[in-house]
Amino acid sequence: MLNHYETVFIVTPVLSEAQMKEAVAKFKKVITDSGASIVHEENWGLKKLAYPIQKKSTGFYYLIEFKGEGSVVETLETEYRRDERVIRFLTFKMDKFAIQYSEKKRSSTKEVKED
Repeated sequence: MLNHYETVFIVTPVLSEAQMKEAVAKFKKVITDSGASIVHEENWGLKKLAYPIQKKSTGFYYLIEFKGEGSVVETLETEYRRDERVIRFLTFKMDKFAIQYSEKKRSSTKEVKED
């Protein structure tokens, strides 16, 4: 059985839009190349950090929800660590309640957008 994961990473705010998209594409490719499937993704954009990281007070946040083997997480997090654009990341395994909440949240935002 495949596990459900959610990963959020923050990249440095000095990137251009194109560099940001390239970083996101790279991590999505790592996920799909590892045999996992992307369920959902959200670009949260530029946000203020709770505390400065590497002398930066803001960062671009990006969320990817995916299904795959546990080994995918290892590969993905190794890539985060190797990429100097990433200033923070967090990946966690979603339980059935987190999955239901996420699906419910997505369906409610779709309804709002359709109105």
